[in-house]
Amino acid sequence: MSKLHYLAGFGNQFQSEAVPGALPVGRNSPQRAPLGLYAELLSGSAFTAPRAENRRTWMYRRQPSVKAGAYEPLSHEFWKTGAAEGVSVPPDPLRWHPLPVPDEAADFIDGLRTVAVNGDADAQTGIAVHLVLANRSMQRAFVNADGEMLLVPQQGGLTLTTELGVLQVAPGEIALLPRGLAFRVALDGPSRLYVCENYGAPFRLPELGPIGSNGLANARDFLAPVAAFEAEAQPTEIVKKFGGRLWRTCAPASPFNVVAWHGNLVPFKYDTARFMTLGSISFDHPDPSIFTVLTSPSDTPGTANCDFVIFPPRWLVMEDTFRPPWYHRNLMSEFMGLVHGQYDAKPAGFRPGGMSLHNAMVPHGPDAEAFEKATHATLAPQKLADTLAFMFETRWRLRPTAFAMDCGALDRSYADCWAALADRFTPTP
Repeated sequence: MSKLHYLAGFGNQFQSEAVPGALPVGRNSPQRAPLGLYAELLSGSAFTAPRAENRRTWMYRRQPSVKAGAYEPLSHEFWKTGAAEGVSVPPDPLRWHPLPVPDEAADFIDGLRTVAVNGDADAQTGIAVHLVLANRSMQRAFVNADGEMLLVPQQGGLTLTTELGVLQVAPGEIALLPRGLAFRVALDGPSRLYVCENYGAPFRLPELGPIGSNGLANARDFLAPVAAFEAEAQPTEIVKKFGGRLWRTCAPASPFNVVAWHGNLVPFKYDTARFMTLGSISFDHPDPSIFTVLTSPSDTPGTANCDFVIFPPRWLVMEDTFRPPWYHRNLMSEFMGLVHGQYDAKPAGFRPGGMSLHNAMVPHGPDAEAFEKATHATLAPQKLADTLAFMFETRWRLRPTAFAMDCGALDRSYADCWAALADRFTPTP
């Protein structure tokens, strides 16, 4: 599908119809919806939320979603929810090498492995970080009633069929799927992707403050699908995540039967190449918050439930400055992944498809090789070209899962990357 067919603009009101005349005019729920359709509302916020925070979409569909049938439990050994399902680990920096996509057939649901958790889905706080290793397109549909899902493909392109239309997402792009919206994931080959399952406030664009009106991610670059529906009313297995567990039913018809819709609770895709990167043009290294694409605020102003931060291609031009990230300990916990290229603070051990976790107040920073290079480099303008790293940053401690600690990819010698950092103190200047 051409990008020219997409609606654009994060948080705006949209409307789309696959058949002319399917959208009612002047009212949301007329006595008889057009074309014999059913009106159905998907609310992503409380009815009484402030107008600027209120998220909902009206759908006009061939059959309502209540026609689904009774659900039964569906076991999934590796999908975990909330801090209680993590394991206790010491305050060490953690890093994982890339995990291969297995040969056994696995779709998006089968291939999901929870890596780290915090918060509580029922309390609508915190996140879960997942890795998906899949090699088969979904034939079923999935609905997450616990949280929205931010997808970061690392290997392989995705075709996302949603109730509101279709999105095609490639590595370098991201997709945001609202809580409660049915979707299906088709693959173009063996695929690896990172997923942030957000139980808290929905992701939104960060405020720009002193930056002004332009910069970072522009609302117009977030693309929403146009209405599309499956013509055949074939029975469809629906898997729902609800209360931290998976459930399944066989619905008599596909949930992808929405002929028209309007609202602002919609799935999006975003190309990270469109991010307007800002940085210092004098000296010193700005905080990584300058790279925030999306934020999920918490009840503490300025302290996020989760920030989604990217480190894309960019110029470094600062004078008399150590240009990689400094050594630091943070209040926030940082989960990082690498989509492609090389991360400037870890040139050797951090590979595309890998992961790292530095929890609150766990010290971390450039490895010894990066430190040596940065402290002796000639500080001419430098372009970091082939790179795309990202970070899920959250106010709560992330607890790794048993899978993460025992999957065989944990780099148990990670801390050795700092072993060569010697005491360089000289008492006389």
